Amino acid sequence: MMPPILIIPGLNGSGPHHWQTRLEQSFPGARRVKQANWKNPNRAAWVERLVADIEANPGGVLVAHSLGCALVAHAAAEHPDLAITAALLVAPADVESPRHTPERTCEFAPIPRVSLPFRSVVVASTNDPYMALRRARELADAWGAEFVDVGPLGHINVEAGFGPWPAGERILRDLMLGRRQQCPAAPATLHA
Repeated sequence: MMPPILIIPGLNGSGPHHWQTRLEQSFPGARRVKQANWKNPNRAAWVERLVADIEANPGGVLVAHSLGCALVAHAAAEHPDLAITAALLVAPADVESPRHTPERTCEFAPIPRVSLPFRSVVVASTNDPYMALRRARELADAWGAEFVDVGPLGHINVEAGFGPWPAGERILRDLMLGRRQQCPAAPATLHA
């Protein structure tokens, strides 16, 4: 039986063409964590909503993007006993850097740097405008996560050319099966 999948968008949510929305449609029973205000995030409220959804779906697999990655780190640090099987953390946003992220995300700083008590994979791009690759790798190390460098894919969102993201689905399936991640042979193949 497949564990529940919780989709955790970042700032502004994930629209109808975003890879998270497509992934949600591809996995039966996947559900999106819905925040009250996608444009002006409140860390305490976002953590509370995420924790409630995790508690309602014990043993779930989290699929976070951008600000959603910092949200997962905060929820795990504040509630280390949550029943989470694994987390896919894609294109984390550097909320500690005013140069990289909007001011309205600053209350998510500092990003917790404690080992996550569940299997996790951080996927990052070499040219993400919201997080330098070196910083993403540092977070993965601090979280005890596997790290996948997918090459120059921007923020891995609609603006970077992602609706469907088959490589992301493969990474998620491997994570759910407990397989170690393989770095893609060529970043160009990630869209197909």
